[in-house]
Amino acid sequence: MKRLSKYPLLLFFYSAAALFILSYCKNDKHLPVYEDLGSVKNQIIQNNSDFEKQINELIGLVSNNPDERILQEKFEELRKTYKKMEWAVEYFLPHSARLINGPALPEIEMDEHTEIEAEGLQVLEEMLYPYDPDNKDEVIRFLKKLINKSNTIDTNFQVITISKDQVFDALRQEVFRISSLGISGFDTPISGTFLKEMPYALEGVQQTLQQISTDQSKNKALKSIMAEIHAAIEVVKNNTDKNTFDYVSFIPDHLNKITSLLLECKKQEKIPEIEVTTALTKNAATFFAKNAFNPNAFTPGKEFAFSDEKAALGHQLFNDKMLSNNNSRSCATCHIPEKAFTDGLAKSMSLDNSELARNTPSLNYAGFQHGQFWDMRKDDLEGQSSDVISNKEEMHGDLNVILAKINQDKAYQTAFKKMYHSQKAEVWQLQNVLASYIRSLATFNSDFDAYMRGNKSAMTEDQKRGFNLFVGKAQCAICHFIPLFNGTVPPDFKKTEQEVLGVAVNGDNKTFDRDLGRGKFHETVPALQYSFKTPTLRNISKTAPYMHNGGYKTLKEVMNFYNKGGGKGFGFTIENQTLSDTPLQLTDQEIDDIIEFLKALDDR
Repeated sequence: MKRLSKYPLLLFFYSAAALFILSYCKNDKHLPVYEDLGSVKNQIIQNNSDFEKQINELIGLVSNNPDERILQEKFEELRKTYKKMEWAVEYFLPHSARLINGPALPEIEMDEHTEIEAEGLQVLEEMLYPYDPDNKDEVIRFLKKLINKSNTIDTNFQVITISKDQVFDALRQEVFRISSLGISGFDTPISGTFLKEMPYALEGVQQTLQQISTDQSKNKALKSIMAEIHAAIEVVKNNTDKNTFDYVSFIPDHLNKITSLLLECKKQEKIPEIEVTTALTKNAATFFAKNAFNPNAFTPGKEFAFSDEKAALGHQLFNDKMLSNNNSRSCATCHIPEKAFTDGLAKSMSLDNSELARNTPSLNYAGFQHGQFWDMRKDDLEGQSSDVISNKEEMHGDLNVILAKINQDKAYQTAFKKMYHSQKAEVWQLQNVLASYIRSLATFNSDFDAYMRGNKSAMTEDQKRGFNLFVGKAQCAICHFIPLFNGTVPPDFKKTEQEVLGVAVNGDNKTFDRDLGRGKFHETVPALQYSFKTPTLRNISKTAPYMHNGGYKTLKEVMNFYNKGGGKGFGFTIENQTLSDTPLQLTDQEIDDIIEFLKALDDR
């Protein structure tokens, strides 16, 4: 599987300026001052020098028409070198990281409705596995572009100032990256060599931690981290087969321990917080800790911040039929709690009881997406709520009329005034309380969550096998990212991805569904035609039927579709399909195990 990405383009000077701003101002007496960590920077620069040297060696090798296996081995060494400094590039130079190791798909400029050529290691991977000598010139061209990115790394780290708190935050983010993208093979979808290179990413973390620690002899947490990283590396080195690796044990037994110990180490080193709102809270010991995620990272602004009081008022209005034109329908009419806030129908029904174009999406965990509706036409839940209310086929409400009713209701009027300190409720406030209620629907209390928090009896043996297949052989986790299991990309969760699967009109897989999805709003962008948001799989057993059109009645039908290779596997012509068309070759028992695992994602 591959993913479309939409990182905004940044100029080089913008990256440098942003990093300068991140650095503490040494003339401000109110801010803690840290010396520039020259040894850390020197190590990054040296790693990058090795990286560039290996790129040049590859260019020379390709020029001499080498054996494919030798070429692939040299390429894998290059990737391992990058992994040693990945923690720094991903954190300090995210745009460069996207161009070095992002998905082999065009970068989309949404505002301009244009595509920009993909480049980097994943593009090269597609050209080297297998290698066609006729593509020699193209391979060399992309390797030379990689040298340009290496030069950007060198130039930036020669001039920027980095502090201890930034470095620690970057290392923590890297371990979370390993726990999600790294362990799923997101970076190596063709070669599948991700387990072989994971030790190098962990070693990069280990080495840098040693460099920034002030008194290693007194820091017990640091000693424990060193030991735990060493143990994790040994486990991976002993089994690099993605189809047999025990992911379900490795995450809680090693990666979760490392991220938890990092917090203890931070306390012992007295490292302050980076004062930035992020999706993953700064005190989250693991991806799976309770309250690990901050809903305010997904709101339009500070005034839209989540609160329990807003959610309670939103719940009341969610069930109030005054939001529809003729008081005949509330939000809860189509979003039923027992069905994970779907309606159990193939397609939503209009006010006059006729079938609409798409399936009703679940609202559970919808607050952790940058893009609402199947076609992602609204950026946030505030925009989504007003779109539905105003839609003549769904609720046909008038926001001004609704606000007049609210402002005439003493209970509602008092509640809004108490929360927003305004004399009358306003449109944005109505949107915000409804959105706040939806944001409260992410409870993270499934059996899977309990297992990852240390309760080893929370999942059955079938479910454990299913998770290992989900991450490994079936490659589900390179699109449904752990731990949200949707398309919001960890570890910074700043964007949500869409996919082109080649879905049929139903589970018979005989006729291609012509719904353009996101492409309807970006007609000049080929990559977005027939693309749809990647939804969460949490509570998926409650939300049948499936896909954007509700055409797949059971999870078995969905798994059979993926097992075959998506639409292309059934003979549909979809040039921009992002789902790999290579059959997964899952057995019936393996499919059953994956479905059992998906049941472990149901909230209790």
